[in-house]
Amino acid sequence: MDWSPLIISLKTGIVVTALSFFIGIWTAWKVYGKNSSIKCLTDSLLTLPMVIPPTAAGFILLLVFSTRRPIGSFLLNTFDIKVIQSWLGCITAAFVISFPLMYRNARAAFEQVDKDIIYAARTLGMSEYKILVKVVIPAAAHGLISGSILTFARAMGEYGATSMLAGNISGKTATVSQKIAMVVQDGNYSAAGFWVVVVILIAFTVILLMNTVLSRLMRR
Repeated sequence: MDWSPLIISLKTGIVVTALSFFIGIWTAWKVYGKNSSIKCLTDSLLTLPMVIPPTAAGFILLLVFSTRRPIGSFLLNTFDIKVIQSWLGCITAAFVISFPLMYRNARAAFEQVDKDIIYAARTLGMSEYKILVKVVIPAAAHGLISGSILTFARAMGEYGATSMLAGNISGKTATVSQKIAMVVQDGNYSAAGFWVVVVILIAFTVILLMNTVLSRLMRR
């Protein structure tokens, strides 16, 4: 049994979740402090990948990181980094599609934090960084945990953008979602059923973990 699709999916999910967690919190905090017009525009742009078809996002990424385009050519010639048809492509595609989940959950969690606590912290002379780390994040822990777990699940299940950008290279970029699509096309429904069961078990575990953690936090 070749377990590489599961390993690639898990590695991609973990890396994307870590990146989305820190970048999502920082971005949500920055947007949270903006006025309504700027907040509305920025929020729309950051949420856009969540509402457009993943294949459309993958096509845009393919154009951006193509070695025939300025950015892709610069990365390859300067840093010897190739995004297309690589594991980095899996991470990039999954991050673009999954990041809005972390960002939206973080921003919604920040909106629920009592503003008087933030004002009091500023009155005491705390820096914005300390306010975020020591005041806002602990108060918004429920939303941040939910966002992280949902981001991981979305990153693991990403198919459309990943197929466009990273391809379906066995042992390198072929994820579980791509494996299911491939074996179905080959008519191997038993193999497809096996991987579907694996995905369902992982998804159920993720949801159970999220509910358990949130339940324990609410009891405190």
